[in-house]
Order: sequence, then structure tokens, then C-alpha cells
Amino acid sequence: MNNVVGVSFKPNGKIYFFKGNNLVINDGDKVLVDTDRGLQIATVIIANIINKEVVEDMKDVVRVADRNDIKVFEKNRIDALAALEKARMISKNLNLNMNILDANYTFDRNQLLFYFLADGRVDFRDMAKELASIYRTRIELRQIGVRDKAKEISGIGQCGRELCCSSFLKDFMDSVTINMAKNQNIALNPSKINGQCGRLLCCLNYEDDVYTENREGMPNIGDVVNTDKGEGKVIALDILKRSYTVILNDDNNTRYDVILPSRCDECGKCSK
Repeated sequence: MNNVVGVSFKPNGKIYFFKGNNLVINDGDKVLVDTDRGLQIATVIIANIINKEVVEDMKDVVRVADRNDIKVFEKNRIDALAALEKARMISKNLNLNMNILDANYTFDRNQLLFYFLADGRVDFRDMAKELASIYRTRIELRQIGVRDKAKEISGIGQCGRELCCSSFLKDFMDSVTINMAKNQNIALNPSKINGQCGRLLCCLNYEDDVYTENREGMPNIGDVVNTDKGEGKVIALDILKRSYTVILNDDNNTRYDVILPSRCDECGKCSK
């Protein structure tokens, strides 16, 4: 049996899992972990998960960070900020069409990683060589997307709250599709369905399962249907209430609301 801890390398970042090696680790601790890029400092988000089935493929927590480790981490962070400014200057001198957003040293300073945003492919080989000659370590430049940029910068969404991706959402909703907006009867206006990043709102995915389930058996707007009041044309839907409004084919064009049984009523396996 071995304890497992979930850690994050950035505030509100993705959670990665490591073997705790039965160390005494608490939420919020700084720990030194072994990664594919070398040793790094991370913050413990979830401490002491007991799950022996997934332990074997995980890398290790080397130790809980002590005062000296934190000093090294802080120095690396300050030096990485200076390297970030230097990289931006080199990029400008070389006329590279890229926006360098962040830089990070590994704990042992064996690698200096830069994250950048660009519309297309960028030939940064000359830049990497110049950076390597200055900092005498392995240089890696990694292109990220506009969603990553929104997560880094943060902001206020249409709901008036901080962006999900920069507050609590650990993984992007890559499966968000335009069909989700259609399924929820949202106007297909980019200003309504796109977030700060210019991509479809991640929150379209939150309630899509409910809308999909409730929409089963409901007509579409424009359909001609038979009701207990006669035939009519569907002019409005309320998916969450499982109701729709029709205009009857009578002399007065009477409006009539049709309420379908709830999904619970139909299956009979649960209560409202």
C-alpha cells in the first residue's frame, strides 16, 4: 500500500498524481517531485489518496520541500522572469511573430522552458541557440493555444464571474461543440456562445446531458403536431420543463401549451 498525492505546478493548474512513498504530506505543502523534465517543486492539492492500483505507473515525490528548497524555487522563479524579458527582446530583434507568455526553470536548472502564443508555425531555432548560449542549459519553446492564454491572464466571463479555466476548471472542455448550443436553444451568436478566448464556452458542456435527456420525445420549432386540442404548429420550447407551445389551426390561432411527462415519470424508477 502506498499513498498518492495530487499536485499542481501552477495556481488553479491541472492536477498530476505522484507516489507519496508514505511520506507525511498535507494539503498545501510544497513538495519536490520527479517529472519527465526533471525535479520540480509543486503544491499539494490532494494529500494521501490510498489507491494501490494506480501507484505503479506514477513517478515519485522525492521529499517535502524544506526551507532551502523553497529558496532555490524562488530564485529560479525570479531568474525565469528575467529570462522571459530577455527572450521577448530576442524575439523582437529577430522579427518573430510570437508572444512569449511565460518561462520556467526546472528545480535543478537543467531545462528552461518558454511558453508562447502564435498564429502559425514559428522558426525559433536561432532564438533557441541564442538563449542556450546565454543561459547554458537546455532550452525548450512550447507553443500553446488561446485557451491557455485566457487561463493565464484570467478575466470576467459573461456570467459576471471569474473565468472557469482560471478559477476551478483543471482541464479544458475539448469536447465542446456547436451542437451543444443548438441543443440548449441558445442563439448561435458568437458574442453569446464564445468565451474570452474566442472559442466555444466551456460551460456549454455543464448541462448538456440534462438538455439531451429532457429533449427526447420533444418536437422541433416549426413542426406540425397533433394535440388534444387539435393540430398546431410548434412556436416555442421549454426543454427543462419539457413543454412546448403551439398555435392551433383554428380561426383564432389559439396558443396552447403542451406539457410532456418528466423523464422520471416515464421511466418510473425515480421520483421527481
